[in-house]
Amino acid sequence: MSGVATGATGSTARVVALRGPVVDFTTEGPLPAIHDAVVVDPGGAAVLCEVQAHLDDHRFRAIALQPTQGLSRLMRAELTGAPITVPVGAAVLGRLLDVLGQPGDGGGPLPADAPRRAIHQPAPPLSGQRAEVQLFATGIKVLDLMAPLAQGGKAAMFGGAGVGKTVLVTELIHAMVAGYDGVSVFAGVGERSREGHEMLHDMRDYGVLDRTVLVYGQMNEPPGARWRVPMSALAMAEHVRDSEGRNVLLLMDNVFRFVQAGSEVSGLLGRMPSRVGYQPTLASEVADLQERITSGARASVTAIEAVYVPADDFTDPAVAAISTHMDSTVVLSRDLAAQGIYPAIDPLRTNSVLLDPAIVGAKHAHTAASVRELIEHYEELRDVIALLGVEELGREEQLLVGRARRLQRFLTQPFFVAAAFTGMEGRSVPIEATIAGCDAIIAGDCDTWDEASLYMIGDLEEARAREEARKAKGAAA
Repeated sequence: MSGVATGATGSTARVVALRGPVVDFTTEGPLPAIHDAVVVDPGGAAVLCEVQAHLDDHRFRAIALQPTQGLSRLMRAELTGAPITVPVGAAVLGRLLDVLGQPGDGGGPLPADAPRRAIHQPAPPLSGQRAEVQLFATGIKVLDLMAPLAQGGKAAMFGGAGVGKTVLVTELIHAMVAGYDGVSVFAGVGERSREGHEMLHDMRDYGVLDRTVLVYGQMNEPPGARWRVPMSALAMAEHVRDSEGRNVLLLMDNVFRFVQAGSEVSGLLGRMPSRVGYQPTLASEVADLQERITSGARASVTAIEAVYVPADDFTDPAVAAISTHMDSTVVLSRDLAAQGIYPAIDPLRTNSVLLDPAIVGAKHAHTAASVRELIEHYEELRDVIALLGVEELGREEQLLVGRARRLQRFLTQPFFVAAAFTGMEGRSVPIEATIAGCDAIIAGDCDTWDEASLYMIGDLEEARAREEARKAKGAAA
């Protein structure tokens, strides 16, 4: 059966209690290890469970990763003596799989001889990780400028509902996979049922499906399945990094659903809740996942993760636990989205540990700091402008406000994946062009330009051409 490790011990147990996805067993032999796989009714339903707790010398508790309808007390279960495993390697490329590695794309079964890897693995030791930093260019202006990414690093897109997290992650897939010499693994954690097949079709349209693996645990599946999907995807990514020596781009949407599923499992197991009702093991569960995402001796796993922020509360314990592991933190703002600034990335709250002159260069770091300073000054004046109007400001303040507004519009960008909705072709902009454009706006070169000329464009030359066309049209009129 898929998801069961080879070399099972053959030991058996019996079901003594069933409460939804929680199953209690008794065994006459030694208790299985925590995280070992247990197959209930191996000759029939073959429901896979994972051991979570030892109750006494003969009883243990497990969480089912598949629906438990049809199971009953006293059913026989097989102890595999090993953790859950998933297929890895070339066989899974181009496929849409579930948490156990079973295909969900109608493309037929995977080869029986496909290599397998346990979903629970230790994080690589520090001595085995590469120290040098290699930046990742995305072509998205505000991201490359304010929150640069690095190979082997972790970047999180934080935002509430409807501010564009999934669109941004999808655009990153398009922007990076097409020109990326490596493998992409996409983990859909607790997402809508239709999104897996939409992503499958998108990857096929982009022509990158043969280098992509899609792993889904959707919101209609048991909490155990949603809880373990990131581990299954990470096992596939680690195999590519460690065994094949190829770089991997790991995309997860949505990591908050991983925490949410863990909270459900914790409650079902009868554990006392911690802050705001989250599981007491929140920090260790997030760390077990995030610390495995890093560089190896020959290649790296780079993660880009969407994180839902409940009620736009960035002090939420789940959000705080996830953010502590991130190299780059990208915050999406509902206020900017309401203004039509897309991507709605807040440059004041977005940051990266890589934004250091020793890593990105002095010019890049200085420009990013100047952009942040100018927009911050504008935000401080917004209440005054709303009450009195911009005309009440001094001449110098008016110039600074105009430059800040032009910077905000210059950092907008049409996305390739949204072209069908916006009617605008996507743009990819090199970081050098982004820095040059920001420097020109800060220096005042664009003070006489209409703000609309800078909205939803690529580099500054495109804005210049749009401004010249506007002036020519005005002169003709």
